[in-house]
Amino acid sequence: MKRCILAAGLAFLIIAVIGCSFAERQKAFDRPRIFGATYMTRNNPFFDVLNDALAQVVEGNGDILISRDPCQDQEKQNGQILEMIDEGIEVLFLNPVDWELVRPALAACKEAGVVVINIDTVVKDREYVTSIIETDNYQAGVLCAQDMMKRVDEANIVVIDCPWQASISNRVRGFMDTLDGNDRYRVVYTGTGHGEFEVSAKVMQEVMEAGVSFNVVLGGNDPTALGALATLQQNRREEGVLIYGIDGSPDFKAMLKLGYVTGTSAQSPETIGRVAAEIAYDYLNGEEVPEYLGIEPYMITGENLDQYEVNGWQ
Repeated sequence: MKRCILAAGLAFLIIAVIGCSFAERQKAFDRPRIFGATYMTRNNPFFDVLNDALAQVVEGNGDILISRDPCQDQEKQNGQILEMIDEGIEVLFLNPVDWELVRPALAACKEAGVVVINIDTVVKDREYVTSIIETDNYQAGVLCAQDMMKRVDEANIVVIDCPWQASISNRVRGFMDTLDGNDRYRVVYTGTGHGEFEVSAKVMQEVMEAGVSFNVVLGGNDPTALGALATLQQNRREEGVLIYGIDGSPDFKAMLKLGYVTGTSAQSPETIGRVAAEIAYDYLNGEEVPEYLGIEPYMITGENLDQYEVNGWQ
């Protein structure tokens, strides 16, 4: 008789659990949720800090965060996302390599019922994502342009961008729009630095070898600007050149303290990661979440550097 009662109770539990949502089934069996994260690269410390902020929230809730580095290869990133789906992720924090070519992975997430939280760099096909959290990248470019215009009455500008990374392209667009209609500020060279130090250093070497005359460099992020600086210093050409980055990284602020660079439009990877994780939990708990959340950047220059911690992120 006892055996029959136990069997009936177990059957009832199994039926009840099968009828629940995925999240409820995990809770019923007291299993941690699995979150995935993938970034365009881990060759930029910005993403290490962002990942640590995500992990702090996720692991603080007793759940698991697995992360992948596709090394600037979108095909590899798509494959890694499929692997994480097979590993049972419920939420994906996505920073795409290419804002367009990531679409197959987005479609796979939708088919698998994986929630996509898009961070730092916006995807083109927004209908596949639940929420977007990023710095207002357009405004970051505007701030750099405004600071430059305060410092020099005219400029020949080298821009090192990365067209397939929406974050960088939006920064460049903000910069360019601010200069629009003012003939005293001219872009004389545009190159693609992939958002990385080494590639950007090579781009700047190409500028030097082409004999281009310039007095301002805009890097799409801090590693880009620092790569340009390295080449300028090797060629003893840094004197009189304004160099702008976008990030507010410790490395850039250290160079700013030494007077080698001009300014950076700063963002906070810690804030982006923490807010993204909190939004993911809000959504899983049935709460309404924003489709887009832009975090305001701010300008760090030699004049206000003492207000910020040089050796850390904001």
